[in-house]
Amino acid sequence: MSEIVLFDSSVLIDQIRTGRHLKRILQVDGLIRVSSVVLAELWRGASSRVDRKAIEALEANPVILTPTANNWLESGHILAEIRDDQGFGPAKLCDLHFDVLIALTARTYGARLITTNRADFELIRKYKNFRLDVW
Repeated sequence: MSEIVLFDSSVLIDQIRTGRHLKRILQVDGLIRVSSVVLAELWRGASSRVDRKAIEALEANPVILTPTANNWLESGHILAEIRDDQGFGPAKLCDLHFDVLIALTARTYGARLITTNRADFELIRKYKNFRLDVW
């Protein structure tokens, strides 16, 4: 059985805009899946026709992984712990929320999450372990 791989939006945005990850993406061994949360983040920032075409291609992936109800509930608990421990305000917690959902989705499906966002995902991993690869 092949490993499931999820790319965080940070990797995909870099790839869409600069093409800098293409070689590494093509070398990834495993079943590449797309997170519905990542797709939402990409659509939120899509400002050009090229961006939208790239996102549409990602949406064509036959399997889109989506957070479960449990993931949503757990994300709130994790964010509350982070708030208490780190003293983050609402804006930072809002910024982290989608990342927590992406991490929990990866964990639920046993996927390896690939990101360039080291700081946020390593912080999240202190509260809930998941497979992480930082480029």
